[in-house]
Amino acid sequence: MIERILTVGGLTLLSRVTGFVRDIVLAYVLGAGPLADVFFVAWRLPNHFRAIFAEGAFNAAFVPAYARIREQQGGDSVRRFANRIFTLMVASQLVLLVLGLMFMPWVVDALAPGFSGERFALAVELSRITFPYLMLITLVTLYSGILNARERFAAAAAAPILLNLTMIATLACAWLFPSASHAAAWGVLIAGCLELMLVTGDAAVVGASVRFRVPRWDENIKRFFKALGPAVVGSSGVQLALLADTIIASLLAQGALSALYYADRLNQLPIGVIGIAAGTVVLPEMARRIAAGDETGALDAQNRAIELTLLLSVPCVAAFLIVPDLIMRALFARGAFTVADAAAAGATLAAYTVGLIPFVLIRSVTATFLARGDTWTPVKAVLIAAVVNIAFKVALMGPLAQVGLALATAIGAWINFGLVVWFAARAGLFSVDDRLKLSTAKIAVAGVVLALTLWLAQDPVLSLYRTWGLLRDVAALATLAAIGAIVYGCLVAALFGRQWLAAFGRSRGRKVTATED
Repeated sequence: MIERILTVGGLTLLSRVTGFVRDIVLAYVLGAGPLADVFFVAWRLPNHFRAIFAEGAFNAAFVPAYARIREQQGGDSVRRFANRIFTLMVASQLVLLVLGLMFMPWVVDALAPGFSGERFALAVELSRITFPYLMLITLVTLYSGILNARERFAAAAAAPILLNLTMIATLACAWLFPSASHAAAWGVLIAGCLELMLVTGDAAVVGASVRFRVPRWDENIKRFFKALGPAVVGSSGVQLALLADTIIASLLAQGALSALYYADRLNQLPIGVIGIAAGTVVLPEMARRIAAGDETGALDAQNRAIELTLLLSVPCVAAFLIVPDLIMRALFARGAFTVADAAAAGATLAAYTVGLIPFVLIRSVTATFLARGDTWTPVKAVLIAAVVNIAFKVALMGPLAQVGLALATAIGAWINFGLVVWFAARAGLFSVDDRLKLSTAKIAVAGVVLALTLWLAQDPVLSLYRTWGLLRDVAALATLAAIGAIVYGCLVAALFGRQWLAAFGRSRGRKVTATED
């Protein structure tokens, strides 16, 4: 399981690296002004729907159902199930696509009420270009769910890389389009086609292709939709809070939307590379073990996923809290993206980071419910957290602008995480074993030492490169990253080295025994 998490995390890291290159290009070409704000609204529209109906709700209901049917009923039943779900998804997405294209002006007006005149007209035009991406990425999600349930994670994790590379290519050829924002929008649509080709090809390799079949309301379909309904409600709650960000930020000063975007991109690095990777792998793992009656093994898998997630994410928490401005300047402060823009995005990043720990852990914790087909219990936590989140956004938007929106998101994340843990523990579905308790204490110590090191080293390192001009911040960030890696790596080796060597020895022993058998 850990190997699979590292595989997904590694490919996701490559996706994030290419994503940062894409964002550097976006910042250079579009900056953080009106053109950037308009494009980000057009991009968020299909992403909001995707997160509700595709990655969020669909994966929560589909992956455990597919794993359970495959484990208990065999290949023919699981193929029929996948074919019927595929047919229903295509039909529903076609209807949504037609409605979205027809009523786009009203949709944009609701999404960005602060837009008017040319900004509004351009937002409608770009949204009509990006909206078909929703249908493409929904089908990508279906194939990814099938592959993940079959313990094939590489293609699905690699698909977003195509989005980044395609947008970089279209932005590089921006002179061929009416504007740079048009180039970025067409890059999104072209990428959706390429991503779908990648996952359908991998599914064909393992004989997991899907076909159109007349849907039948059998027991498996009923059970799937019974799980999907609450999952859609829960994903809607999350997206409603994100939608509130877009609506409120459109009413703030120009650049607020862009500051939120660039800060969230950094915040999403550990969430995607670590948190989502762990949740992606642990969900089918727990579902398979529970279907086989191995409750103890399922709980152990969950604890180990949480342990690894904490170990890898704590350095990000330290860096994002101690040197957020430096990170933003080093990555984005060039071209149309100014030092003032970097300062605004850095303050927003620090606010997001307050909730980074629950952000990265929530997928692994909710897996205990989703693996059992219970999508309703996590929804209750999400909806309560969304209400609190939005209330804090409204309260903090005045004094803190977009930083208040990010801080409200962090508060909502802690409430969501705390409620899910409480619900699971009360139902006897979650417990922290002794190893995880000890590991958490060790990781906390290492994280505090790392944060103190970065704080003490920041000013001397910046002074060291004060004559480097444009490369000063890049060199300083690289140096601090190297210092932090050495400090944290040595602490982790000292605190966990003996434990990991013992685990490696046991793993080697099992592999040798299996080979001899």
